[in-house]
Amino acid sequence: MNVLVLLVVAGVLFWLASRFYSRRIARILGEDGAHPTPAVRFNDGRDFVPTKRYVVFAHHFSAIAGAGPILGPTLAVLYGYVPAWLWILIGGIFIGAVHDFTALFICMREGGRSMAEVARRTLGTWGFNLFLGFTILMLILVSAAFLSATAISLTSMWPLAKIGVVEGETFLKTVMKDGVAMGQIGGIASTSVIIITLASPFLGWLMYKRGIPAIAAYGLATAICVVSVIVGIWWPVTLAPETWMIIVSVYVLFAAGTPVWFILQPRDFINVQILYGGMALMALSVLVTGAGGLRLTAPEFNVAEGTRNLGFIWPMMFITIACGAISGFHSLVAGGTTGKQLPLETDARKVGYNAMLLESLLAMLVLVAIGAALNFEDYKAIVWPTDPAVKSNPILGFSLAAGHLFHQGLGIPVALGTVFGILLVEGFVVTTLDAAIRLNRYLLEELWSVLFRQPPALLKHHWFNAALAVALMWVLAYSNAFNRLWPIFATANQLLAALGLLTIAAWLLCRGKPTLFVLIPGGFMVLTTTASLLVLLKTYIAQRNYPLLVTDILLIILSVGVLMLFLRTFLARRRGSVGDVHPLKPVAEQL
Repeated sequence: MNVLVLLVVAGVLFWLASRFYSRRIARILGEDGAHPTPAVRFNDGRDFVPTKRYVVFAHHFSAIAGAGPILGPTLAVLYGYVPAWLWILIGGIFIGAVHDFTALFICMREGGRSMAEVARRTLGTWGFNLFLGFTILMLILVSAAFLSATAISLTSMWPLAKIGVVEGETFLKTVMKDGVAMGQIGGIASTSVIIITLASPFLGWLMYKRGIPAIAAYGLATAICVVSVIVGIWWPVTLAPETWMIIVSVYVLFAAGTPVWFILQPRDFINVQILYGGMALMALSVLVTGAGGLRLTAPEFNVAEGTRNLGFIWPMMFITIACGAISGFHSLVAGGTTGKQLPLETDARKVGYNAMLLESLLAMLVLVAIGAALNFEDYKAIVWPTDPAVKSNPILGFSLAAGHLFHQGLGIPVALGTVFGILLVEGFVVTTLDAAIRLNRYLLEELWSVLFRQPPALLKHHWFNAALAVALMWVLAYSNAFNRLWPIFATANQLLAALGLLTIAAWLLCRGKPTLFVLIPGGFMVLTTTASLLVLLKTYIAQRNYPLLVTDILLIILSVGVLMLFLRTFLARRRGSVGDVHPLKPVAEQL
């Protein structure tokens, strides 16, 4: 099949969904541009900050996109590109974008509170407690998985012969491994990540304290990206994976305790230039190569091999492609940061729904690049190695596919395109870690309020909670390889989205609004993720992987508890015995 068919059909359907379906949902929710947002009502210069929509969109998109829509399709294409394409398309429009938009809108209506607080308001105190515990577990898993992926990608190497260059005739620094000349691709990305991170506070100061024009901010952010790559080519940083884990952990600890304008927002703003540029180059390359007749060479259906490596296509493919179709992490970003920054309520649809569709489009581009530009045997050797001594490296798999696609479509050297591909992922892995640790800091602060009537001063300090979130992340990442963490993270992520949809349905029920548009996708995701947890439970018992076994059991218990509370609320509403909402403490107490 020609690569243009998959991309054009998906693009048209995404546009129609944004144009019509999202507006129908907005009418159901009662969108009102005159309704004051939390950013305006509680402006504190730290967490609640009214911010221009294009800046918030950049932060939101880079935070939710991260590595998820790249790693998920890269892993799941093993089942064949047709099943993966269908799930990204249908899931993105009717499940993922609906979840993101409604979660962002409701978190804003509830004063910028988290989804856990929304659960308190709709499902009562136990709903809040269960949702809070579930969310903390999920964030530990997402941060651990992405920390592991970061350590692997920043040390990536690939044979020069497979890149199409020879030693001495490429800008890549080379090393010999088992008699084979290997290009150090990850080192360039390492330097770039360091420079972008160090430059972020300066850009944040210019944007938020000096008020430089938008065009100047875009220009400076782009220049920082370009300079970081050039410096990385000349001085690539190469460190051991374990060392990178420590360095990144220290960085995210610092980032989680500083004001959002100082490093979180400007770093996202710089990184999103890479993501926008990468998506544009990928789309342009697909258009050029598609016009030239490029076809997908990956199997349309490869279910047997996918099943051997990942498990039955249902539920495992549906949870492997997490962020490209639906992600519970998005609701945490909505309630944790984005919902505290939008100046207008009408921005919720433009940011929430459209950012998810853009993420689904990114997943489509990844799928096409892997399926058409990378030899399928090379793909399996990188992402699904049969040698137990070789670690799976899906970031390198995608990066090589992007490099070959850029070369075929635009004539960019494969080595340079591969470096850009790894940068495309790496900056957003770290960005996701920023957001995840900051969000877990918020939630741990809420947890102590539940466990203690008067929490000790230490437990209320934001640096302590940030350090605890980082420590839990590091321990789990250090003790488990990436390919072991991804299935449990992806399942927890999708299950959080399912429980979020049920919480949203309960919020709508309490106001007498239609609920089927969230109940149907919520019910499907509850069934899918529960099946996945049971499959993984059997695997962890056989492997005697006790940390992940305990995590799996806790996720099952917490999800059953939330589901029972939702059913109680639903049945009570049917009997007419539910009031408008459960009592909720004032915003001032929460903050």
